[in-house]
Amino acid sequence: MPDALEQRLIGELTTPVDPGVGAFADALARACPVLPLGVLFYGSLLRKADPDGILDFYIITENAAGFAGGLVARTGNLVLPPNVRYSEFRHDGQVLRAKIAVLSQAQFEARTGLGALDTTIWARFCQPVRLVWVRDPQSADAILSLIAGCVTTAACWAALLGQASMTAVEFWQTLFAHTYASELRVEKKGRGNSILEGQEARYAALLTLGWARGHLQFSAHGDRLEPVIHEELRRKAARRWALIQTSGRPRNVARLLKAAFTFENGASYLAWKIQRHTGFDMQLSPFESRHPLVMLPRLLWRARGLLARSKA
Repeated sequence: MPDALEQRLIGELTTPVDPGVGAFADALARACPVLPLGVLFYGSLLRKADPDGILDFYIITENAAGFAGGLVARTGNLVLPPNVRYSEFRHDGQVLRAKIAVLSQAQFEARTGLGALDTTIWARFCQPVRLVWVRDPQSADAILSLIAGCVTTAACWAALLGQASMTAVEFWQTLFAHTYASELRVEKKGRGNSILEGQEARYAALLTLGWARGHLQFSAHGDRLEPVIHEELRRKAARRWALIQTSGRPRNVARLLKAAFTFENGASYLAWKIQRHTGFDMQLSPFESRHPLVMLPRLLWRARGLLARSKA
């Protein structure tokens, strides 16, 4: 029987999405070496539709047998997950574009707990998400449990990092300020606050549901909440977060370096980004599309020239 948090998340996960997004997810799932457990859709285009934007998908596989690509790519996804690739899909005459990350169920679960040093999973999937493709009811239950774990961990860290008494929104603002600071991100300062805009009621509800699931007691005084946290636990949490912060950026730099060898269709992604921001088409040759690493110096030189022309 789902607990109160899971019951709330079921409605969110199953909210209908644009048919093109669902068709794209279906195509991605069926192209996997083994049918995955499910495909999650999240990110900025879930919050605000943009026909010219780029969708964000996470494919959750049952195990490493579901990883695509050659030996280097599969090894990279085992050692430093997730692998990311770029893909395009045509639906009703429109080209949809997406970044696709791949994680196994065990890898995902390992990154949802309070002890995880990597914040990238639970910090993303405490935000709105849709389960746009699922293999079977058992897989749906497994993914629901993973997402509930993300929300629970996020809510508990919000309490541990926040002040003794804050509003629900202030707890979340504090949390996102910390998670963005722990990663190598290019977003402007205060980016975490924009995530909450228009979703304040959702986050307020999930905060206390997450505390309840994590067995964290609290009291409410008007709109202010006071979680019951002993000072020793706060000190322990501060030491743990310091470790998360110092390890987060080197880990993300390593992921960027790994992406040079494992980012499938990276040249096409670069070309799309250049066209979106400048209007210039890089017109990749078949060889450049197939061998982006070999052609990287040339691609970067061409991209530099196009950017200079766009500013002229």
